[in-house]
Amino acid sequence: MKFGVIVFPGSNCDRDLVWVTQGILNQPTRLIWHEESDLSDIDIVVIPGGFSYGDYLRCGAIARFSPVMQSTIHHARAGKPVLGVCNGFQVLTEAGLLPGALVRNRNLNFICDRAPLRVERNDLFWTQGYEKGQVITIPIAHGEGSYYADATTLKELEDNEQVIFRYCDAQGNPSPESNPNGSLHNIAGICNRQGNVLGMMPHPERAADEALGCVDGMALFEGLLRAMPALA
Repeated sequence: MKFGVIVFPGSNCDRDLVWVTQGILNQPTRLIWHEESDLSDIDIVVIPGGFSYGDYLRCGAIARFSPVMQSTIHHARAGKPVLGVCNGFQVLTEAGLLPGALVRNRNLNFICDRAPLRVERNDLFWTQGYEKGQVITIPIAHGEGSYYADATTLKELEDNEQVIFRYCDAQGNPSPESNPNGSLHNIAGICNRQGNVLGMMPHPERAADEALGCVDGMALFEGLLRAMPALA
């Protein structure tokens, strides 16, 4: 299996992801510059966090037009895995691969913290390493991480079980107090209808190395590895 980690001007979490996929999991990984368009050698596309194109206009708005994103759209529509983390989630919504949008945090402040998340389903290759309803702790770092969608889209997300991670308290209860940024329905991560595209604001790659004191994010990558023979 080969990971491809996209690098935009302003990306700053690309090496973090490479450390997990290549450094810890020993999987071949290629950094893909935003002007490239050939993804034929890539099995899993990962769009990292950071500030693509300086977040001019709004987060992810310029990145969606890059050559590599046009190829990523084709990759996703072919049913292949695409993961967007933080700014990557913002890019996926701008590119139309995921519904809704990420807007300014409720208090208009940049948040850097660790957040409890409830795993809403574990029947996807992204989450098969977790238990449904499990509470995990994953770092967050964003200024525009509040998930927003209209009422019809929110209903569709809930009805189709596309909400994968939800902000919650330590006991697994979503509440206004456990919502760090004002996301509607406490949404922290969603997938597309097919389940092969996942966008999440929290950073699983920052909770995947024992040296950091938390490995709650590692199960996401390990589950993906176990599923790849069936996805190939």
